[in-house]
Amino acid sequence: MARKTSLSLEALVGLGSEKLAQIILDEATANAPFRKKVNAALAGAKGADAVAALIDRRLAALEKARAMVAWEKEKDFAADLAATVETIVKELAAADAALAVERLLRFIDTHATVFERIDDSSGRIQDVYWRAAQAAPDLAAKMPDDQRAGLIKPLTKSLGVDTHGLGAGVAIALAPLLPEAALAAWERTLKGAGDDDRTVSVRQAIADARGDLDHFLALEAQRPDWRQEPLRAAEKLFAAGRLDEALSWARREHRGGFAYAIETDIAEGRISRPHDLQRVDLEARILEAQGDRKAAQALRWQAFETTLNPGPLRAYLKKLGDFEEDDEVARAFAHVEASPNIYLALAFFAGWPRLDLAAKLVLAHAGRWEGRHYGALGTTGGALEEAHPLAASILYRALLDDILARGKSQAYGHGARYLAKLGMLSANISDWRTLDDHIAYGQTLRKTHGRKFGFWSLTEAKPKR
Repeated sequence: MARKTSLSLEALVGLGSEKLAQIILDEATANAPFRKKVNAALAGAKGADAVAALIDRRLAALEKARAMVAWEKEKDFAADLAATVETIVKELAAADAALAVERLLRFIDTHATVFERIDDSSGRIQDVYWRAAQAAPDLAAKMPDDQRAGLIKPLTKSLGVDTHGLGAGVAIALAPLLPEAALAAWERTLKGAGDDDRTVSVRQAIADARGDLDHFLALEAQRPDWRQEPLRAAEKLFAAGRLDEALSWARREHRGGFAYAIETDIAEGRISRPHDLQRVDLEARILEAQGDRKAAQALRWQAFETTLNPGPLRAYLKKLGDFEEDDEVARAFAHVEASPNIYLALAFFAGWPRLDLAAKLVLAHAGRWEGRHYGALGTTGGALEEAHPLAASILYRALLDDILARGKSQAYGHGARYLAKLGMLSANISDWRTLDDHIAYGQTLRKTHGRKFGFWSLTEAKPKR
């Protein structure tokens, strides 16, 4: 039997240059992005100027283009853009990093007009531009130090045409690479360029690169309240040992940022803000640095009590003495068990993990679990199956009952799987406590939902029509 042929450098070299050249030529004829890579490689053999000239022609065409790109050509267009970036990053950068960075910034500057020319619902086009932006710092780091000062002009231009944060992101990333004199000149230029948020962010990056914390803070204070990031300022002050100022910034109300709701939040009707727990952690570290360990620990415990989040509790326990932890863990668990926020409590015990206490909580509130909160119940049910089948069954019944009660036909497949799990789990349950056993539960299901034939057709128990 012939051995399978595999691609490798050695195997390809063995084909010989003429055969490889023919394969490349055939593929380049049919594949436009690949053809551009081959042309770039050929230009690279002639030197940096030849590659730069090739890229300049592509960039000039991209800068002038205004016609809409049809949706069916989106994939090819993205591949074409990616080939241009690859030529800059690989071919040109290997020969001349300064020329490569200049062309890469020119490419990034085309993002506004390109985004207007195509419905990029897939995100392919934006992904190419973000990858180009991420490549800029590495290329700039390869430039000779005396050439980096020349980046100020194109970076400032990029800020002026930036519509999606790409130019600002590159400017912020490159600021630490620029010499002091160039940074000072750039700050003077941007000072008169307006106070829009992107410009302020870049000026803060310049202040960071120059080690000018006071200027960074002054710029932060100039921003609208909803744009300020007090925790970032507090972290910098903390790192600088300016503890009183750090504490003041950490305690400022954060008016902006985003909020989110995870499954347990939705179940409890609440919203979480990431910076709240970040603030507690930072404020506690500052208080400890000031010598007020008692206040730091009280803050951590209060955050745990309020949120039932394990993060503050773990930080609290970490700071206890060797013989204090067991008692405090028991106190924390008792607090969670007594909490009226049963979904948060369940998530806490499942995540700690203390599956025995999670099961105990499920049994204690057997009639309260609502299946519409499937995200909060499904994962825990799976974790409880092996050691606590009755608790797992309670959660799976809640999920199944909700699907059938609301007639969610699109979820009947999940419901059928829950019923199958309930059947398997029932074999391991000898004491049903106050619950109906699996046979009685199944009979109730058929009586209540027997006409939901779409569901029953997916199960092994198919009642007659």
